[in-house]
Amino acid sequence: MSTNTDLVAQKDQGKNISKQLPVIAPEVDVFENDQEILLQADMPGVLKEDIVINIDNGKMVLSGIRRLESVGADTWKEFGEVEFRRNFSVPQSIDTNQVNAEFKDGQLCLHLPKSEAAKPRQIEIKAG
Repeated sequence: MSTNTDLVAQKDQGKNISKQLPVIAPEVDVFENDQEILLQADMPGVLKEDIVINIDNGKMVLSGIRRLESVGADTWKEFGEVEFRRNFSVPQSIDTNQVNAEFKDGQLCLHLPKSEAAKPRQIEIKAG
């Protein structure tokens, strides 16, 4: 578990209390073919609205916050609120304008299509 934390403001009886969320790197599988790079990141308990994906200057940051509502008093707690965050370097061969993402059942699928110049092509040899 990472020691990085973010501050989250909570209201308790009209007072703001800062609570630090632990930051966890989500488990990620990376696949590559001729057309794209596919990242599959596990973010259990995160809602689609709480996921942020930023790509800037060859760096990509995936972030999602798992928020839980307490029902009653905690007597034992092993599954709490966390921020999933992971940083990646993005190759220049990726067409960042065409990146798209899907989120279902706690798994984020991020499609990073390769630009046409980066895709392999076969050169036809003409008879002279």
